[in-house]
Amino acid sequence: MRVSCLYNILAKKGSKRSQSLMLIFAAFFTFYLLNLALNLKSAEAYTEVIGIKKILSSPASSIFLIDLTSQSSFTKGRLSNPERIFIDIKHSKLSKSFKNELIQQNDPFLKGIRVGQFNPETVRVVFDLKENVNPNTFIETRYEPISILIELTTEQSKTIEDTFIQNEKESFLKKKIVLDPGHGGHDPGAVGYNGLFEKDVVLDIALKVKEIMNKNYPNFQVILTRETDIFIPLQKRTEIANKANADLFISIHANASYNRLAQGIETYILNWTDDEEAMKVAARENAISLKEMKKLKDELSIILASLESESKRDESIKAAGFIHNYLINVKPFENLVDFDRGIKQALFYVLVGAKMPAALLEVGFISNSIEEKLLSNETYRSNIARSIANGIVNYFSDTPNKRLLTQDKRIEIKKDNMIPIKYSKLKR
Repeated sequence: MRVSCLYNILAKKGSKRSQSLMLIFAAFFTFYLLNLALNLKSAEAYTEVIGIKKILSSPASSIFLIDLTSQSSFTKGRLSNPERIFIDIKHSKLSKSFKNELIQQNDPFLKGIRVGQFNPETVRVVFDLKENVNPNTFIETRYEPISILIELTTEQSKTIEDTFIQNEKESFLKKKIVLDPGHGGHDPGAVGYNGLFEKDVVLDIALKVKEIMNKNYPNFQVILTRETDIFIPLQKRTEIANKANADLFISIHANASYNRLAQGIETYILNWTDDEEAMKVAARENAISLKEMKKLKDELSIILASLESESKRDESIKAAGFIHNYLINVKPFENLVDFDRGIKQALFYVLVGAKMPAALLEVGFISNSIEEKLLSNETYRSNIARSIANGIVNYFSDTPNKRLLTQDKRIEIKKDNMIPIKYSKLKR
């Protein structure tokens, strides 16, 4: 109001001096409005930190989520005296409705957690460590809901890649196979209608494959990226295979779809695709949105760098073909249609970086109630494991191996044999 009155007074005086003052006033007022608008825009752009909560606690692992209103970059670090881990969330404000949902309880790693506005543009979250505790720390951004996940684990639950390689020098003639059970730890993967977790199914199948190979095919050394319910980042999985100088990398997964009738087995190799369904599968396994998946089309150099040569690509196709052809023979009912969904290609992060032939198996749709029941069945999972083993052995054979493992067709889907697989630390 005062600004308006001043402007009117200056406007009534017609002198050149008044006109000059008006121009100066107008410039100043314009600058004031622009600065106000920029400040308002900047304020709107701030991410709000709205809460922090513990989602898992066990003697070997603690997992926390920091809830945000929008995506924001962050830095992490560690300080001494006292020992503590901190996360600085950039361009953020502490919400007035901030909720600290931490339950007061004994934690194997922490004395407590402090959250505060470190500076006008940074919220700092501090995890105060107990004495003589040195946990491994994994931190990542989650998108649904938007949050930052922090996982603290003991040395015992550390990725066991070092133990995978300790017998590397034993036999140069052995073919090394790295099996990668997808997901694990805080990441359950796809979850069936009756509560079956993908991470549990694929871990059980991978362990069975290893047992079968060790018992029946002594010329093969089978390495698992995980043998327990722990989380391993996607890029670390192929690193394990590369360090072990593996001859083949197979990632095992269970599929999911919004179409509850979708069913069957499909096998993937690494490449770009325009197929919408294949992109959806890859987006889910990569833990990104379909929109983000499509943006990667312009980054084909990633694929080309990973494929390295036509030879590796051709060997990946060959390995995928052998394993897929055995997998489709586990078909439990003759009237199942579309059980063989074929060999496809998509950009799976878990296959990027593998220096050996690689493929990703989707052994069934956990989102389909019938296939969820099948995957809950011990005999059916054993048949899948035998098929994978047969496919691997025959891929490495110049001629088809005659000493194959037969399938057990006596599969009965009853409530009493649908016992949950007991690997998961999470509640169903």
